Amino acid sequence: MSTQKEKNMKYKFKTKPYAHQLTALEKSWNKETYAYFMEMGTGKTKVLIDNMSMLYDKGKIDGALIVAPKGVVKTWYEQELPTHLANHIENVSVLWQPNITKKQQEKLESLFEIETALHILVMNVEAFSTDKGMKFASKFLNSHKVLMAIDESTTIKTPTAKRTKNIIGLGKYAKYRRVMTGSPITKNPLDLYTQCEFLDPYLLNHASYYSFRNRYAEMKTMHIRGRSIQVVHAFQNLAELSDKVKNFSYRVLKEDCLDLPPKNFIKRYITLTPDQKKIYEQMKKQAIATLNGKVTSTMTVLTQLMRLHQITCGHFTADDGSIQSIESNRLNELMSVLQETEGKAIIWANYQLSVGEIIQRIVKEYGKDSYVHYYGLTSQEDRQDFIRKFQNDPKCRFLVGTPQTGGYGITLTQANTVIYYSNGYDLEKRLQSEDRAHRIGQKKTVTYVDLICEDTVDEKIVKALRDKINIASEVLGEELKTWI
Repeated sequence: MSTQKEKNMKYKFKTKPYAHQLTALEKSWNKETYAYFMEMGTGKTKVLIDNMSMLYDKGKIDGALIVAPKGVVKTWYEQELPTHLANHIENVSVLWQPNITKKQQEKLESLFEIETALHILVMNVEAFSTDKGMKFASKFLNSHKVLMAIDESTTIKTPTAKRTKNIIGLGKYAKYRRVMTGSPITKNPLDLYTQCEFLDPYLLNHASYYSFRNRYAEMKTMHIRGRSIQVVHAFQNLAELSDKVKNFSYRVLKEDCLDLPPKNFIKRYITLTPDQKKIYEQMKKQAIATLNGKVTSTMTVLTQLMRLHQITCGHFTADDGSIQSIESNRLNELMSVLQETEGKAIIWANYQLSVGEIIQRIVKEYGKDSYVHYYGLTSQEDRQDFIRKFQNDPKCRFLVGTPQTGGYGITLTQANTVIYYSNGYDLEKRLQSEDRAHRIGQKKTVTYVDLICEDTVDEKIVKALRDKINIASEVLGEELKTWI
């Protein structure tokens, strides 16, 4: 049964919106500029998809340009659009690829050849640092009446960055503009400026970043190596800034959404670095050679899988038995997720080496009081103290651990986000570690985030676990071979 809000907007939804999503749409759907400052897990992607569909339905637009970080571009194209785009909306959806095949080129050209459809172009934010990406986006914007949306809009928070300038410049050609993020302020309130400039340079009534900064930040002069530089000392007039932002944005946290399901699952994709790809392919060939022509046990195959999985996590075991690190995008993607997260989070990693790397990065970004650890190197004396600290100390936002150590018998209900930096292949450990946060005493929706290295065994392991398959006992060796 339709609610009054749904009737007011006269739109047939494919997936039923929650009450807070309807509120967001009611406030924004026909506005030229708007910001969805909705915490991760509250469904801002669905809101944007419904928003652009409504505008198309009313004849206001015939194109949508979605700009998203690497980790979510694939999810937008393969999962979110097919799930939420209304059945009656005829559409042509294309994912931008920097290295275009003949088939992909034909798909891109369909954005300009098929007239009666909503044309949707999904692009990685990094594409706007390239001439090729800029040229195509410009062609798309000049050929259609477009809603342009920036997902995780803190990716354009740096005023001097090339992609920020390019995106803001292109945004002027869009009929409607949207920004989306769960955490619009990552380091300080000045992060808001470029996000708002993309929407409309006049929203905040400041002609430049420096005028904005002088209004909301106190500056002081520092002398370094004979040079005088201006640095932010403190902030001011923040109530005024908050009032301005409320006029064109909708802010909601998970704790405000009583209608959400108890568990939300999110995927964040990672690409292999060139070094990782090279080593991965070498190890893959070795694994195939090892397994071919032999009667192999499930455990033998699992060993080969986990060697490949280690590479996706940024390290591998060399011939001499030493552990070697490899440059990886996984840690950067984790930090992007943490930026979007409100409240406390658990970070599970399958390898001790990963735990150490995560801790180093968290200390650098958030300080030494922001975390506790729970893994093989955590002493028995510290374990309960760390649990109490995580549960009771507001400054302690993160628990970093391994499911093998911390996945059983402890209560971590202060967390409303659980991030799987990497997974093992044991379903029981996965389910037990999920339930550390989702148990009696938890009053909030819990969001689970899997970091997935696409087109690798990592992707297949996560899918199996999410499908409740115990890889170690339910999948036979011969079946596992196909994963490699």
